[in-house]
Amino acid sequence: MSKKPYKYLDLIIFLSVTMMAIVNVISGKIIRVSVFTLSAASLCIPVNYIFADVLTEVYGYKQARRATWILIFSTILMAIFFQLAILLPPAPGFKGNDAYTLVLGQVPRVVVGAWIALFAGQITNDFVLAKMKLFTGGKYLWTRTVGSTVAGQAVDSSLFYTIALYNVIPAGFLMKSILSAWFLKVFIEIVMTPVTYFVIRKLKKAEDEDYFDRNTNFNPLLVKLRQEK
Repeated sequence: MSKKPYKYLDLIIFLSVTMMAIVNVISGKIIRVSVFTLSAASLCIPVNYIFADVLTEVYGYKQARRATWILIFSTILMAIFFQLAILLPPAPGFKGNDAYTLVLGQVPRVVVGAWIALFAGQITNDFVLAKMKLFTGGKYLWTRTVGSTVAGQAVDSSLFYTIALYNVIPAGFLMKSILSAWFLKVFIEIVMTPVTYFVIRKLKKAEDEDYFDRNTNFNPLLVKLRQEK
């Protein structure tokens, strides 16, 4: 098998990391969408799951796992520098320190919850899609993109809201928040299916790749950050 690097793999990972950086900044804003009350980040996270679908469908599970670990490391680095920016004393005359502290100073359990939910949700999404691709013989792409999102977002939303908000809000409202976030994210995935189809079709042709994870080690804790086939 050719060892030449893929042309667009790192670009997709870069876009995924950028989207997660946006999520980390806007997650503290609570918005109202129709009957749903949720974090503004809930509108962005499904885009990352679309990236995950593209990575697993075109390049395989191990490349998607690599992308997930890069996401985790980048968000940890971001959190460290967010805290550093908050702790450093503001210059005399600077009036925006309280605003920066409010936006960037997330509660530790929220940050940890986001990391755990991101890792578990992404890995679940990638595993389900890779296995479904083998089961369907590469047919019925929509079943994999939607099915993997249903599973991955269920894990993501359940873990994040439970870790971040358990005993903070009433149990009934917590469950409502989990279900609302899960439903909206899956709905966005379904709406975006034509876009996902288009991108996957173009990438498979451009990369001359349509990876099947027949002999893949699905251990989620394997960490390989360099690009390889």
